[in-house]
Amino acid sequence: MQFTAEHENLRRTVAKFVETEINPHVDAWEATEEFPSHELFKKLGDLGLLGIKYDPAYGGLGLDFSYSMVMAEELGLVHCGGVPMAIGVHTDMCTPALNRFGSDTVKEDFLAPSIAGEIVGCLGVSEPGGGSDVAAVRTTARKDGDDYVISGTKMWITNGMKADWCCLLANTSDGPVHQNKSLICVPMDAKGITRQKIHKIGMHSSDTAQLFFDEVRVPRRNLIGQEGGGFMMQMLQFQEERLYAAASALKGFDRLIDLTIDYTRDRKTFGKPVLDNQVVHFRLAELRTEVEALRALTWSAIEQYVAGADVTRLASMAKLKTGRLARELTDACLQYWGGMGYTADNPVSRAYRDTRLVSIGAGADEIMLGIIAKLEGTLPGTSNKRRG
Repeated sequence: MQFTAEHENLRRTVAKFVETEINPHVDAWEATEEFPSHELFKKLGDLGLLGIKYDPAYGGLGLDFSYSMVMAEELGLVHCGGVPMAIGVHTDMCTPALNRFGSDTVKEDFLAPSIAGEIVGCLGVSEPGGGSDVAAVRTTARKDGDDYVISGTKMWITNGMKADWCCLLANTSDGPVHQNKSLICVPMDAKGITRQKIHKIGMHSSDTAQLFFDEVRVPRRNLIGQEGGGFMMQMLQFQEERLYAAASALKGFDRLIDLTIDYTRDRKTFGKPVLDNQVVHFRLAELRTEVEALRALTWSAIEQYVAGADVTRLASMAKLKTGRLARELTDACLQYWGGMGYTADNPVSRAYRDTRLVSIGAGADEIMLGIIAKLEGTLPGTSNKRRG
């Protein structure tokens, strides 16, 4: 990937924002298990950072996807995982389909204020009975005159407690499971919606909710694209979500290795620095190599996506590798911190807790493996010919 002066200017802008507006407050936000998303998103919106890849007609910058991923990579400098995840849900998970397929009316109502940071968005796909199995969604939206009437429950919804609107996947017919779903913009102040906070082992600063929809009326004009096209549109959104997950992890991984090098250089056991043990400095060298390999894979996928290629295979690989490496890297670094690594406020222990989600959210590791195997032609019941 060849970066332009615009890419580098954007990097500096995001890095400065992280340093001045986010990191000084992370510890307090982690303790209270929430951050002021409306206040923070408005500051991001004022800088144009919530619509980098979106249509200028609705307040976006009109730049290509690589610029959005530069921002994602710089958000890896944040000293927790919850805030970058919340921002990513708003910029790269609940709005891509709206920008690409939404009508002018629905864009004016939901995309423009989201880009401006005037409202906070969330994505309503996962349900209590299953998260990764999108085809099994049970929430329904039946037609009643000019409205949809929505009933069902959504689970693990990032930004769910504070969101002003939800990009909701629901069944709008009784047809085949891949053709009966639609994406609908749902105002979260609509009558019949209740929210319940979910407490997690990590990602503390990101509010997460279970959402209940009890005969919620939404105008049918809030439909994104064509009715029945929701499954396809959500699969496209997943590609950007998975690349965001990979890009936003890279600098955080580097930071953990750097912190561990510093700590093990200063910490002495048996009269010498822990870092001087070959098993330690060799292991850290291996981990750094793994991060660089992931960086190359991620930016290759981003570059091909910008060029118009189908990167389902590469995005799935990058997301799989990110989750696996997160578990490996944080566990290894925590070990070298010894007892200090097991304390709650240690940066490595926070990352250990936060990054465990990567192998679960946006499609579990097993889902990524299934996608890759299918495209390799090795999944039972599929062609043995590799596809893409």
